[in-house]
Amino acid sequence: MSELSNAKKQADNVNAASSHTLLEGRLGYHLESALLVRALTHRSYAYENGGLPTNERLEFLGDSVLGLVVTDTLYRTHPDLPEGQLAKLRAAVVNSRALAEVSRGLELGLFIRLGRGEEGTGGRDKASILADTLEAVIGAVYLDQGLEAASELVHRLFDPLIEKSSNLGAGLDWKTSLQELTAAEGLGVPEYLVTETGPDHEKTFTAAARVGGVSYGTGTGRSKKEAEQQAAESAWREIRAAADERVAAEKVAAENAAVEAVTTAKAAADAATAAEAAETAPSDVSEASDEEAADASSASEPADRASA
Repeated sequence: MSELSNAKKQADNVNAASSHTLLEGRLGYHLESALLVRALTHRSYAYENGGLPTNERLEFLGDSVLGLVVTDTLYRTHPDLPEGQLAKLRAAVVNSRALAEVSRGLELGLFIRLGRGEEGTGGRDKASILADTLEAVIGAVYLDQGLEAASELVHRLFDPLIEKSSNLGAGLDWKTSLQELTAAEGLGVPEYLVTETGPDHEKTFTAAARVGGVSYGTGTGRSKKEAEQQAAESAWREIRAAADERVAAEKVAAENAAVEAVTTAKAAADAATAAEAAETAPSDVSEASDEEAADASSASEPADRASA
């Protein structure tokens, strides 16, 4: 039994080493083995295996490194943006959902050491676990390779997301953008009606956005926040489209009114010109008749003198 247990342990070690090599290849860095193991150890695994060290301290460190690198990048690439907009851009990059998507691109969930409870409830794809583990890995790279290497890793993983976020505009925070839009349109403050379905470990949330008693959009997600953001996006697009349509109609009406005013003014000017021409025409004829009469009188004078 002891030999079987030892053989299984050796096989597990070989498999772990192989998987770590695969992960290191995706990260582009070879890390000290014990440090990488700790970065991948979720607290559920640690508690089920005698209180092993967890990745939470590394997560804390990696969160700070990630925030520093992203903030520095945003500050340098957007020299004209105010602090509030920079904060929105950073929040669009440094959040659980964004980190989880980057983690899924690395297939990081395959390498996490999870307890049986988390394993059985889909923990390998939970956004919070993926995000925390990625931050722990960044922290491990920082400790093992230094800030320059950690910064290079962050840039490689997050620069596409930073660029995408810079072009999101209202999509940086749909709830805030919707509130700003409804205030500008005089529609009131948005409200969200949220319902949930499914077991506790796999809930699905549905949110409906209402403004002034009118429903504008719905959204679904694994969290209440995600569902509300999707509902806010749907409502924002619908209200924005209606506002743009109204502005376009007002612009067309203004242009038509301007054309009509110009046409009316031109017609009035033409009428005035015609009236002035009509007034001056008889005077010209009279002057011409007077000139003809004078010429006839002058021509008859020699004949009259000859007859005399």
